[in-house]
Amino acid sequence: MSLAGEGLIAIWNGVTPEARDDTYEWHNREHMPERVGIAGFRRGRRYRAIDADIEYFTLYETDTPLVHTGTDYTARLNAPTPWTQRAIRGALDTSRSLCRVAASFGTGQGGLLVTYRYDVAPGQEEAQRRLLAHEILPVLADAPGVVGAHLAVADRAASAIETAEKKDLPKPLVPNWVILIEGGSEVPPLLAACDAALPEARLIAAGAIEPIRRGLYQLQYTRAKTARSAG
Repeated sequence: MSLAGEGLIAIWNGVTPEARDDTYEWHNREHMPERVGIAGFRRGRRYRAIDADIEYFTLYETDTPLVHTGTDYTARLNAPTPWTQRAIRGALDTSRSLCRVAASFGTGQGGLLVTYRYDVAPGQEEAQRRLLAHEILPVLADAPGVVGAHLAVADRAASAIETAEKKDLPKPLVPNWVILIEGGSEVPPLLAACDAALPEARLIAAGAIEPIRRGLYQLQYTRAKTARSAG
């Protein structure tokens, strides 16, 4: 497994133009160091869209999904800093999923990332998981230009928990199925590999529900847990 843990938090969001500069400083200097400092969080990464419907994607890797409902993370969500309270009001079109990693293949982390987010018809979850975990992702992880291929499935109940940090904000969407394909070279081979291995029709035949939203992102910032991590 090339992810850092068995849990994953996936967040897509835009930012209002007037909040952009402040959001970058907050995310780089306070928010992501604070999150990665929480017990059970291993690494955070922020990406910006090259071609996607939502401008930013943030990925947190955690020890296990139990971290997402644990007391340390919940306490942080219920005690947002003044800077957090200000910054999150600039967020737009937020989608947020607290997930377990269902499958992970690859040799490392890449500076390019293709994300897929969608839902699966009731009763078709096992067919979708088998297709991805046993047929598509192991092959895709070995394709030219690809260094990682991952499947994560959301815990809807955990994702919907109300906290002080989210109070009075629009409720985020919760994509139930998340695929992440990491690229370690250039965009064309990464997209070619995704087009060949992950046509929408193949996912839909195994129970995926349209729309299947795909986005191409480039890494902007990474924060790993260090001795100086906040928390």
